[in-house]
Parts: sequence; C-alpha cells; structure tokens
Amino acid sequence: LFLPQGNGFPLDSVQDPIKATTEGHWAFIATEGCKEGLGEGGVPGLEVPGPSLVATNAARLRLIAGPEKRLLEMGLRRAQGPDGGLTASTYSYLGGFDSSSNVLAGQLRGVPVAGTLAHSFVTSFSGSEVPPDPMLAPAAGEGPGVDLAAKAQVWLEHVCAHLGLGVQEPHPGERAAFVAYALAFPRAFQGLLDSYSVRRSGLPNFLAVALALGELGYRAVGVRLDSGDLLQQAQEIRKVFRAAAAQFQVPWLESVPIAVSNNIDEEALARLAQEGSEVNVIGIGTSVVTCPQQPSLGCVYKLVAVGGQPRMKLTEDPEKQTLPGSKAAFRLLGSDGSLLMDVLQLAEEPAPQAGQELRVWPPGAQEPCTVRPAQVEPLLRLCLQQGQLCEPLPSLAESRALVQLSLSQLSPQHRRLQSPAQYQVGGRPALSFCPVCPCPYHAHRSPSLLPAGAAGPSGQSVCRGVPLRLGAGLPGNNTNRSLLPTACPVLFVSFVHPAHTHLAPGPPGLGLGWSRESELRWREQEGLHPSESTGPAGLGDSPVLKPEGQ
Repeated sequence: LFLPQGNGFPLDSVQDPIKATTEGHWAFIATEGCKEGLGEGGVPGLEVPGPSLVATNAARLRLIAGPEKRLLEMGLRRAQGPDGGLTASTYSYLGGFDSSSNVLAGQLRGVPVAGTLAHSFVTSFSGSEVPPDPMLAPAAGEGPGVDLAAKAQVWLEHVCAHLGLGVQEPHPGERAAFVAYALAFPRAFQGLLDSYSVRRSGLPNFLAVALALGELGYRAVGVRLDSGDLLQQAQEIRKVFRAAAAQFQVPWLESVPIAVSNNIDEEALARLAQEGSEVNVIGIGTSVVTCPQQPSLGCVYKLVAVGGQPRMKLTEDPEKQTLPGSKAAFRLLGSDGSLLMDVLQLAEEPAPQAGQELRVWPPGAQEPCTVRPAQVEPLLRLCLQQGQLCEPLPSLAESRALVQLSLSQLSPQHRRLQSPAQYQVGGRPALSFCPVCPCPYHAHRSPSLLPAGAAGPSGQSVCRGVPLRLGAGLPGNNTNRSLLPTACPVLFVSFVHPAHTHLAPGPPGLGLGWSRESELRWREQEGLHPSESTGPAGLGDSPVLKPEGQ
C-alpha cells in the first residue's frame, strides 16, 4: 500500500498498513492534521477493507479441496512483485493452506514449512556416486550401523520380482539420489517418482529404499507425482503399496501419503478432491499465488466525505456511482450462527441490535426486506490511529482460524464452485430513499437516469437537482423542523429519475426545478400543513452540498 506524498498523508504516521490490513478482519487507519480536511479532527483519512487477493484465492481452493486434503503452497517462483513470494506464502496459509515450501515465510512469519525433492536433485545423480558415509544407525539408536545403499540393493531384487520387473530397469541414478536423501533425512524420507518412469523406475526404487529404512525402524513420509494423470496414478500406486505391505509384512506401507503437483487449478483440484481419491497432499503454485480467476484486486479510491460533509460521484456508468457519506458495516447472523447478510449504513446511525427487526434494501430490490438477526458483528474496527496500534494485532494462526470460521458459516450455495449464490449486502433506509418521491435511492442510479435540463416523457423540464435524504429516520433539525437532520447534509445530484419530471421550473436563480405548486402538492402527499416551515432541502436553511467536482 503506497500513500501518495504531497496529498496530505503523513507517511511516517502509518506503520505497516498492509500488515494491519491483511492480518485483521478489517483495517481502519485514521490520521489527524491532514490537509484539505482529510483526517481533520480524528475523522478517518483512509479505510482499507480486506481481504487479500491471494488469501481469498487460497480460501476458495481450500473450500474446493475440503477439510481432509493437505494443501501445500509452492508458488515462490511464480509470485509477483518484489516481495510477492513472501506475502503470497503468508496469505496462502492465512486463507487455509497447511504449509509452504518458502522457508523464509517460515522463518519470518511462522508459516509451517514443507516440501519434496526436486527433479534436478534426482537427475543430478548417475548411479556411480559413492556416499561419503553409507552407514546408517537404527532409529532406536542401538546396534551397529547398516550400509543403506547395499541394503536397498537387496530389497530392490525382492521388489522387482514382486512387480514383475527386471532388476536392471529402475534407474540407478534415481536410486542413488533416494539413498543420499535417506541418509541425510532418514526420518523424513520421500520419493519423487516421475523423473524417469513411475512404474518401472520411481516406484521400485522408492520401495527398495523405504523398505531398507523400515528394517532400521524408520518410516517413509510420502511420495510425489508431478506429471500424467495424477488421479489415476495415485490410485494405482495405492494398490501397489497395499499389495507390497501384505507381501512383505509391513502394514505402515499401506498408508504412505501420496502428494501430487503440476499446474493444478480449480478444476483439477475438484477432481483430485473427489470421493475415492487416493491423493493426500496437493501442491499448488501458479494457481494460488497469481490468482487467474481475478488477475488484479479491484481497489479504487472514492471520496465519500470531506470535512464531515458527504460527497458523491455521479457518472453515466451506474457501477461507478458511489454512496455518499461515511459508513459502517455490520454482519447479521441467525440463531444457528449462519450468515444472513451484511448491512451498510451511515456511520452516525445507531448500530443494529440482536433481536431487533431491521428494514433493509437488498441491491436491486424494489421493496425492502425485514430481518431479525440473532447476532450482530461489526465489520469495521479501529486498528491503527496516528501510526499507533489501538489493539494488539492477532497472530497469523489466530487470523487463519478466523478465516476458517467465517468460511464455515457460509451456506453451500455460496461455497459452490460453479454459479455460486451472491452473498447479500443490503442498505439501511437512510441510504435508500429519496425525499421527493417514494422510489428507493437505487432508482436514481439506474440506466434510465436523465441528464439535468432534459425533457421527460411528458415534455416537462426535469429538475436539475434532486435532494437525497441521507438521514431518514434520524432526529430532525429543530430550528426549521426540516425533514433532514443538520448532521446529514443534502446532495444535489445532476442526474434524476424520470419520476421527478412532473416538477415545474423553479423560481429564477434557484434552478432547483421546484415551484410553489409543486411544494404544495408535496406537502399534501406528506400530510403537512401548507404553511408549515419545512420542505425539500435547499429551500430552507438546511445545509446544501454540491456533487463532487462541481
């Protein structure tokens, strides 16, 4: 996160905002003394809602894999940016991966580290190498050492006879590599099986070394496949393991973990995670650290308030229009802990309460819905102010646990891979209604909006400015009994809904598209006395604010 210099942001007061953002549920960075009203008097200078792009991608992959499969992040060479490898490894673990092959992430961030052999290590051996010390002591530490290379050669003959192979078929360099690795890591021995041929070389060489280790009390920790039909090969290897376990009376061989890799994406992962799959560990690199489903994180800067006054962006593209005012967000949960929806409201409105009936406008709805949450969780928390932490940051493990808890609360319809249901985020009425007509606020953001001064369907002039009631339901202004609270100024928008085309041109100089006849008609609709001193904002002393940039 880079804050632009010269725009009033005191860079030295923000300490590691990325860490504060990605490790907490939400980050809320506030500063004081910023120029041009940004952050003045403790007002937020910057709001950064999570989550991380890679963490979200990792969480999606975890949902596809299910809870039983182990996920290994191994995308260091594919990660983007100067520290992309470190951050991607950290965020992958945060999103639900079990471990990473990036040892720096383990050293600096406490991410569990795991990995397998490399093809380059296996192919670097020719078979003529002599280990500096081929002797390996028993796991129990008692008894004389054994020449592991010689013991593996003996076992190779038994294995090849069992598999129906010639003893000369398995590659000697591959076997030498396995022996060297086993001598260095006897308690963590594993085999990469597809450097030459899985069936004719990798599998028999692995079994020979694993069984030699088994005689000394050690247990191999797994094998890896990196090419071909991974699902089918895993099933075939498991059959071989079970048959060899019975043949040589070594029950532990049946359950040796099988790891797979090789450009695994969501579709391949779903296949590997299906019921009956013999795959235990899945290594994913490119598809988790580069996030092909969403190549970039669509974060943009939009001004919604300055100096305590709301601002609104108006544009021909409805998706780029903004909701004005500083806002708060809450998550509503049912009695069973399931997620009902998230609610957006003005920051000054009272927070929703558990058991309280709420009227909420879902996006695109023509009518509000009513919801009674059993639990309410605030989604915005003050974490960093003037460069100082307001509360201790959670550990990486605590943040990871929160991610998994949040994902478990999603319904199956939201978690499905194809055509998932859209999670609902609704607005409170203060963000939803126009005070001039009963249409919901989102109607003013529809493609049917007409430019100011254009003729409506009936030929009358469209009002140039439509006051939006941002503070509906809040205490009114007692000085002029306006429908609008003094704390919630009115915005005059330059695009209006055709429903307002009935308004006649206003008095000269006002340009509000509002006449005495229109005002009387509006008072009658609202049940107000004709002489009562209230009416549309802009005609009284209610504060008026023009749109951003005007």
